[in-house]
Amino acid sequence: MATPAKVTKTEGKNNHDAADEQADKEQQEAIEQIDEVQNEIDRLNEQASEEILKVEQKYNKLRQPFFKKRSDLIAKIPNFWVTAFVNHPQVSALLTEDDEEALQFLTKVEVQEFDDIKSGYTINFCFDSNPYFDNEVISKEFHLNDTGEPSSKSTTIKWKEGKDLTKKPTAAQKGKKRSHDDQESFFCWFSDHADAGADELGEVIKDDIWPNPLQYYLASEIDEETGAGDEDDLDEENLDGEEEEEEDFDDEDGAEDDDGDGEEEG
Repeated sequence: MATPAKVTKTEGKNNHDAADEQADKEQQEAIEQIDEVQNEIDRLNEQASEEILKVEQKYNKLRQPFFKKRSDLIAKIPNFWVTAFVNHPQVSALLTEDDEEALQFLTKVEVQEFDDIKSGYTINFCFDSNPYFDNEVISKEFHLNDTGEPSSKSTTIKWKEGKDLTKKPTAAQKGKKRSHDDQESFFCWFSDHADAGADELGEVIKDDIWPNPLQYYLASEIDEETGAGDEDDLDEENLDGEEEEEEDFDDEDGAEDDDGDGEEEG
């Protein structure tokens, strides 16, 4: 019987290296194929973004007549916008008493997205003649350049003498502050361009208040109605509880009387 040929250590090592090389080759091919598939996914995502943008542009134009009609109707309601701002929890926290007085002359707020939508938007604040500044319109614009770098710019507010709310308040004015003494005026926001990419107030106005300002104008009335209902419910619950206690008390008295009569009979 023939003796099997012995495999040398060198041959075994070579076979193992060949297997590793084959595995590496297959792994590299898989990576290249994954990359090709990923490129197709990215291409579809880009195509979807372009189509979504076209839809947004289409409906943004369709909404404009309704925004105008809404603004015309809002103009008939005194203090609509200042009420909406005061009722909004985030915006209200930024308002001093002086700001609220100045915003009572605010007649119109509008958000105008740029035609391509993705490059930015403008927020316009329209005012009646007032004792604080000469501007009829104060605007703040937000831009994204071709590289995606955000920036902002705004109208310079022409304050009347002694009425600049953005200056540090005097000792007399500090007593009128709603919260802490160093709270900045709402109007400081117009000149704040430090971080245009994370402008929370601009985003709140554009994405929360502007789509449906009526819900915030009515918020105080809704809260009052809800609060009244809660009080009525509590009163009813208390009344029911008192009636139940009285019934229990009567039952206990009756039971005691029965026991007492029984003892006397005995």
